[in-house]
Amino acid sequence: MGTPAFAVPAFAALRTAGHTVIAAYTRAPRPAGRGKALMKSPVHLAAEAAGVPVLTPRTLRDPDARAEFAALGADVAVVAAYGLILPQAVLDLPARGCLNIHASLLPRWRGAAPIQRAILAGDATTGVTIMQMEAGLDTGPMLAARATPIARKTAGELTAELAEIGAALMVETLAAAFVVLPQGEGATHAAKIDKAEARLDFTRPAAGLERAVRAFNPAPGAFCEILGERVKILAADVTSGDLGPGEVGTGLAIGTGEGVLQPTLVQRAGKPAMAVRDLLNGWALPKDLRL
Repeated sequence: MGTPAFAVPAFAALRTAGHTVIAAYTRAPRPAGRGKALMKSPVHLAAEAAGVPVLTPRTLRDPDARAEFAALGADVAVVAAYGLILPQAVLDLPARGCLNIHASLLPRWRGAAPIQRAILAGDATTGVTIMQMEAGLDTGPMLAARATPIARKTAGELTAELAEIGAALMVETLAAAFVVLPQGEGATHAAKIDKAEARLDFTRPAAGLERAVRAFNPAPGAFCEILGERVKILAADVTSGDLGPGEVGTGLAIGTGEGVLQPTLVQRAGKPAMAVRDLLNGWALPKDLRL
């Protein structure tokens, strides 16, 4: 049960390990692109290619959808970024329950955006937790966890890495006896990302802004406005200097509340990503520019 690319490695790993995947549950195709054509999810496409039946209920609260799920007679449901709520009546159906691949070291960062929140908070490490699902939001007991350093990784890079870690850890968990551990104290909530958070506030310290650049890459993309045009900052470094907040210096260095943010990779609206030097070669910015 999954929808985005994050869930595809788990689907593949289960089949490679010899498990019989009797069905793939995923979100229904949605309109996408300029033509608004219906787009199947990455899990939908992977399951079709593997010849696995695909089910796309709009909700699992519907009695017919629950009956269809029950009729599968699944031993276990593996869940990874599915996107639909599993009511208790569904959680109780598989013989060995519903196991979730969660992209944080629970109880830290329960919720919709654990990868981005870990980067934004400046956490040194994150990881994957295999959790027995219950009705609460990521509150179930833990079966396994594996950590990895965040370093300077973007959300996109970390998502891909955690997807592979989670896939391997799920296979290991299914092969072992289930030993569950309570999550304990210290839970934090990884709230869904609001696009408004991606607007960079240059009164904040540069270190926090650089984390935002990585957390919002690839989506929704950290941005600022230059001469009325929205420009995404896709990569940046933190340096020192005497620029005031929002003041622009050589090479598009930007003063902040503490330190200087030096963009290295940017993207103008409707254009491909480019190095800052290429942006400046084609765009004459005023010397007294302040953002």
